[in-house]
Amino acid sequence: MARIRFVSSGVAAALAVVFAAGGVAAGKAAFDDSGSSSGGGAAVGGTKVDVITKATDSDFWQSMLAGSKQAGDDFGIDLGLFGPTSETDIEEQVSLVENSISRGADAIVLASNSSTALNGAVDRARNAGIKVITVDNAVTTEAEGFIGTDNVKAGEQAGVRMCELLTDKGQKNGKILHESSTSGQQVLVDRFNGFKSGLAAKCPDAEIIQTSVNDNDLNKAVSQVNDALTATPDLAGVFADNNTSGTGAAKAVAERDASDRVAVVAFDSDPAEIAGVRDGSIDAIIVQNPFFFGYQGVVEAAMAAGDSTPPVRLDPGAVVIDRSTVDEAQYEQLLNPPKTKG
Repeated sequence: MARIRFVSSGVAAALAVVFAAGGVAAGKAAFDDSGSSSGGGAAVGGTKVDVITKATDSDFWQSMLAGSKQAGDDFGIDLGLFGPTSETDIEEQVSLVENSISRGADAIVLASNSSTALNGAVDRARNAGIKVITVDNAVTTEAEGFIGTDNVKAGEQAGVRMCELLTDKGQKNGKILHESSTSGQQVLVDRFNGFKSGLAAKCPDAEIIQTSVNDNDLNKAVSQVNDALTATPDLAGVFADNNTSGTGAAKAVAERDASDRVAVVAFDSDPAEIAGVRDGSIDAIIVQNPFFFGYQGVVEAAMAAGDSTPPVRLDPGAVVIDRSTVDEAQYEQLLNPPKTKG
């Protein structure tokens, strides 16, 4: 039976992006079949783990579910894959957690759509003896562990790249639209705060003129960016904080034939965003590793259910990819991971 041991956090950071998309267990956990463990890990086969993602209609979250499925297959974990249709459906997420409690899951992997609204459900699950690992968006109540990008740092990467793009265009003091998917998600707050910090480091006079919230609706995102281009003819950049926002910005910029004058930096890497990088309607994407979130989340959930102690916090990091690097072999699996629906 496979067991779990730990490697250093420095090695974890180096391994996460390189190996996780290929299905290799990276990050804090490495595996062997020796039947012994220096970290005291317990057998995980047969453990009942429910994975609840933010939405099932997104390539990003389908990649996370694929990672979870791979971990379940690799370790013989009894896995359930669930999620609401949309990231805005918090009530359905609460219901899914309650369903996991009723089913008697041993552990839950949760990508919460709210930092606070799921707290009560998480508390009820843990009071019932169910271990909870949160991914992507941490909750503000206790959980066994968290796996996710440091979104302040990733946002800073986006801000630094935006400044570089504006500088190249001779617009260091240019006007920028912040296109956001939802209000109140801490990951998005952190990304925006990081973006402002990274931008201000060398472009202190650049101006963020407004934040538009599209409710994770692609058509709304396209319309909002188009409206901004009309209202602000000298708009110099768009910061899009998720895949829907990034795809919407790319479509609007392409429709207006504005890619030469408007810089777009976006989070995530669904196929439409990758196409945008290739055709120039997106200048750079900040790429996370949702496959790793799912794989490592299931491993840590099974560890916790077996009374081992998973890492309290694990950050796989993020990578900036642009037109010059999008087709490099080293990023192929990161940009095109397996996907599955719950």
